[in-house]
Amino acid sequence: MASQSTRRLLLTIAVLAIAHSALAEEPNDGWISLFDGKTLNGWKASENQETFTVREGMIVAQGPRSHLFYVGPVEDHNFKDFEFKADIMTKPGSNSGMYFHTEYQQTGWPRKGCEVQVNNTHTDWIKTGSLYGVENVRKSLAKDNVWFTQHIIVDGRRVVVKVNGTTVVEYAAPDSTARRNRGLRLSSGTFALQGHDPKSIVYYKNVMFRPLPPVDFPLVDYHVHLKGGLTIEEAMRLSKERGVKFGIAENCGLGFKVTDDEGLTRFFDKLQGQPAYKAMQAEGREWTGLFSKEKIAKFDYVFSDALTFTDDDGRRTRLWMRNEVQVGDPEQFMEMYVGRIVGILNDEPIDIFVNPTFLPEVIAERYDALWTQKRMDRVIDAAVKNDVAIEINARYRIPSAAFIKRAKEAGAKFAFGTNNGGRDLGNLGYCRRIARLCGLSKDDMFTPRPEGQKAIQRKELRP
Repeated sequence: MASQSTRRLLLTIAVLAIAHSALAEEPNDGWISLFDGKTLNGWKASENQETFTVREGMIVAQGPRSHLFYVGPVEDHNFKDFEFKADIMTKPGSNSGMYFHTEYQQTGWPRKGCEVQVNNTHTDWIKTGSLYGVENVRKSLAKDNVWFTQHIIVDGRRVVVKVNGTTVVEYAAPDSTARRNRGLRLSSGTFALQGHDPKSIVYYKNVMFRPLPPVDFPLVDYHVHLKGGLTIEEAMRLSKERGVKFGIAENCGLGFKVTDDEGLTRFFDKLQGQPAYKAMQAEGREWTGLFSKEKIAKFDYVFSDALTFTDDDGRRTRLWMRNEVQVGDPEQFMEMYVGRIVGILNDEPIDIFVNPTFLPEVIAERYDALWTQKRMDRVIDAAVKNDVAIEINARYRIPSAAFIKRAKEAGAKFAFGTNNGGRDLGNLGYCRRIARLCGLSKDDMFTPRPEGQKAIQRKELRP
């Protein structure tokens, strides 16, 4: 007979296979439901079990103190880095909470783990979204009798809490393992929902989990900008807190902040002495005539995309600007667009091709149909031929799993990037999930080339 540990391992493998199958079907999502909407299968209540019931697709917490712990098969109910969210509705004066990194106990308030508060109008001044006892919120963004979403992200030492999409807590635990803050015990464990008291009535539905899987290589965000008021000092602090090295780039090209060698030098000097890669984002197709080979070669790498080009009718087009996009026939547009991408990969001295497979809003919903295997292969072949890494972009959640698998098989290299517009940098959840799904390893990942082997030093700079 198999040992208990062996049976648990086989069960975990089976559940992960199901989760990966779901992710393969919807690679931009990856959420796994922990509640079937009908029963409390996979959950176990502590004292006063009658406090928790299922009604019309909802978990209802109403009654004396009790805690409902997830004890089901997903990840063998032991979660470390993850996203955890639920849709919640409170009645006036109610109090509840969402716990993580906890474990089942028969009675009392959970002694292990952390609580994220659910309380809009209860007398307790610590309100919805609080990381209880660690980072407290005094005014709730949610209301009673209205459904709201609470979203918890735990990634290493970092805890983020969002209420209806608005970040209300962003906390970095101390490096030391000492318990320096009441209620803070980051480790690993399961989830729990709280029934606080007989006067509290709280409803939960869409209780979901999404993994932030580990990878076997150091995490680097190669596509970071100092935008939205973000300073270099703040970026370096975030890099340390999140355990992600940053590659910081300036937009360089016609119509952008940097348009000549003097601007390149100023930006390069600004990054001197910082523990970050120095990068240049080459914008538009005119960039090759604006900067010298010598100045470009000072940077650790150069990246570009195909979002700016001149179309077949001579119009300079920026694909993220709705009023500049003229698609016409989608199939003809795609043939033109793929041709522009291949031209960039063949002709321009870049190390990473970013925002790959991006489609303008007007045809974005047809991504799978328009990115045919033939079109994917044209881009992949050009990237491999020219030794250009392909970015896995966290902001736009591209390329698709199908593209990445084909590119891996062809021998392409990959780089993670957020392409942030402000402080949302180094959040590589999509990149990590898709890398795990597609079986990427450290051998598949880009690293900046040493002196003499950079793209700008291997290829001509043709104005």
